[in-house]
Amino acid sequence: MRARKLMVMAAIASLFLAAGAIVAHAAWEWAFHDLPPVPESAEDLWRVRMEPTVTLLDSEGAVLAIRGPLYGMPARLEDLPPHVAQAFLSIEDRRYFEHEGVDWRGTMRAMLANIRAGRTVQGGSTITMQLVKNLILTPERTMRRKIQEMRLAIALERVLTKEEILELYLNRIYFGEQAYGIEAAARRYFNKSASELTVQEAALLAALPAAPTRLAPTDNLAEAQARATNVLSAMRDAGFLTPMDYIVANATQAEPVESAFRPGGMQQYGHLFDYAVTEAQRLLGPDNAVPDLVIETTLDTALQNAAQEVVTNRLERDGPAVRAGEAAAVILASDGAVRAMVGGRDYVSSQFNRAIQARRQPGSAFKLFVYLAALEADYSPSSVFNDTPVSYGSWSPVNFGGGNRGRMTMEDALKRSVNTIAAQVGMLVGISEVAEMARRLGITTPLNEVPSLSLGSSEVRVIDMAASYLVIANDGRRLDPYFVTTIRTTRGDVLYERAEETRTQQVIARGHARAMSTMLQGVVLDGTGRRAALPGHRVAGKTGTSQNSRDAWFVGYSAQYAAAVWTGNDDDSAMANVTGGGLPADIWREIMVAAHEGVAAQPLSAPAPRVRTEREERLVAFYSGLSADFDRVLSGGRLN
Repeated sequence: MRARKLMVMAAIASLFLAAGAIVAHAAWEWAFHDLPPVPESAEDLWRVRMEPTVTLLDSEGAVLAIRGPLYGMPARLEDLPPHVAQAFLSIEDRRYFEHEGVDWRGTMRAMLANIRAGRTVQGGSTITMQLVKNLILTPERTMRRKIQEMRLAIALERVLTKEEILELYLNRIYFGEQAYGIEAAARRYFNKSASELTVQEAALLAALPAAPTRLAPTDNLAEAQARATNVLSAMRDAGFLTPMDYIVANATQAEPVESAFRPGGMQQYGHLFDYAVTEAQRLLGPDNAVPDLVIETTLDTALQNAAQEVVTNRLERDGPAVRAGEAAAVILASDGAVRAMVGGRDYVSSQFNRAIQARRQPGSAFKLFVYLAALEADYSPSSVFNDTPVSYGSWSPVNFGGGNRGRMTMEDALKRSVNTIAAQVGMLVGISEVAEMARRLGITTPLNEVPSLSLGSSEVRVIDMAASYLVIANDGRRLDPYFVTTIRTTRGDVLYERAEETRTQQVIARGHARAMSTMLQGVVLDGTGRRAALPGHRVAGKTGTSQNSRDAWFVGYSAQYAAAVWTGNDDDSAMANVTGGGLPADIWREIMVAAHEGVAAQPLSAPAPRVRTEREERLVAFYSGLSADFDRVLSGGRLN
């Protein structure tokens, strides 16, 4: 009987044990069936759950605009003042260096406080648990998630050191206003590096993670400062501040500065941002999918702001009267660096970048390539041609304003922008040669090789025209425009860096470039581009106007910069008699004045042309014409 009783008790015990095992297994499955793995290193947690973000920097490294959240550069514990970490430890996890991921004492204290209050008044989460919740788990507030937080926090502390976890926490916690990490928050609210934070500023930032949206000091300064006072009190109680230090710190509360950076900048720098991202994608390649990019550019912010202001003001003041709705401009340094770019009058209303994406007829600004081809074909600036009506098939070019001037040199024909002579020169040297010259200097758009190409009938880009004229400024050396200098992640990992030494290509002979430069200087000195003259600086350039004033250009350069300006309308409608020597030349001059502010004058490499009187011009043209005709007759040639 006793044996049977023991057997029954053993069976019952076995059933209880089996049931217990089943319950335990079920509980385990309930709590941990979807538990993610613990990262094996701190490196694995740096980029996890980072939203795509791109930061645009100018040539000085200053932040211009941000798309997406603001992630600061990694702040190392050793680079931060001790009071920064102490502020967070005091208010978030005072026993951080004593527990192993879970503060059981703090958890019990929080549980009792919540029971007494009848609601959640304390969280009990350690810094390690908060890191787990933010980077590994979801922010779901359930008992199951809390159990998972505890288990993963303990596991994480077996993989990472306390210092690594604290550093990760400071760099990944959310501080409101799209700012993630202590460095981003310091710059967002105080316009300084985290390494420069005062005790009061550190206390204010340590107050934010509890309720970053509600406590953001830009929206709720009083409540944020009240919470910061609690942080200072906690620092005093933890022994991080002496009573006197606490009194001094609490006497002057930190406030966000008015000039602190705010994410955005799209309205002012939107076209540039789009261009920078496109260039970064091209440089990195399609397979390099990095969620966070910091793109450093060649942009001169002061010049960019000035150029945008000039374009906006000129279009607002003069645009309605002449029916000019849009403009674009590109300013290049002598090495090809894009120092400023205006893609249009307003990015918000139109994201189309007219400096890069638009293709417009350059008109007479294209004559640069015609006369360069002529110079290579052994013509010279003093070669004489006859301004007379000509026809090539069904095309009969006419001069602006009508009429003909008779015989004149090639130099004068460029200066006066005589269409009939440019058409003749183009046909003499060959339209294919003209097109090849344009491509050699930097034109990237397709060119229709027909007689009217000599007068700019094919569409080109603003940036390509600036680059082509830069070749002349550089004595025939081509340096393609570039905008991006460095691409890195927010952690500082360099993905691309432009080489210091840039290889240049001599695309035309130096002598031909200088002869062309002298001719282009004449355009500004006493030709169609007089309104582009830059006080105190020698410049060269060319006007351009397409048929019916649909497009008007001025493209030119100084010793330091090359710039192209276009005005027109997006719908290709005609302006009211706007020529390249008018509104575009005015805009060009005002932008270049800003570019050369404080810059010492430097001579162009080519000599300036001698400005002749009108009588001298007539005499030179007459005798040059007789001499040229005589030479051709003697050589068996025919007169032009």
